[in-house]
Amino acid sequence: MTSSGDNRWFWGPFSRLGYLWAVLSFAIDQFHKWWMLNITGIREGDTIVISPFFDLILIWNRGVSYGLFQQESMAGRLALAAFSLIAVIALAVWLAQPNQTSLTATSVGLIMGGALGNALDRLIRPGVADFFSLHAFGYNWYIFNIADIAIVAGVVGLLYDAIFVSPKTASKSSQD
Repeated sequence: MTSSGDNRWFWGPFSRLGYLWAVLSFAIDQFHKWWMLNITGIREGDTIVISPFFDLILIWNRGVSYGLFQQESMAGRLALAAFSLIAVIALAVWLAQPNQTSLTATSVGLIMGGALGNALDRLIRPGVADFFSLHAFGYNWYIFNIADIAIVAGVVGLLYDAIFVSPKTASKSSQD
């Protein structure tokens, strides 16, 4: 039995939407990695040219963004995975807050799913499997995966919400 005063740490008005996006982004990321590793048979260093500016190439990222904080040991990979899981728990608590928007929930869900996808890689693979390589005019962007795309899209959504959506919502509620 719950009362209106109960503190619901992991469930709020937009939690269902956020968790849906977390599950979808996690599943799509893991399916893509499974497909690339098991169906295409790509091996570390192999390159599949898609266009003059886009290749598929397998690298094992044993660190975090841009390959920072490389961790060759299992203990290091476990530490990075644990950090990701702590971040996902914190995001779930944030998602459960009553003053969220659907954009915030979607964005937080994308970040959670991406973080979980990369954390699972650290636990079951030699590192995070990255595949997408964009390059043009002699410049190479870092190699990334679908989980990274979900995380970046989530951050962009949160920034948009903070700059354009939430201030309008806050000013409307203060006028009431």
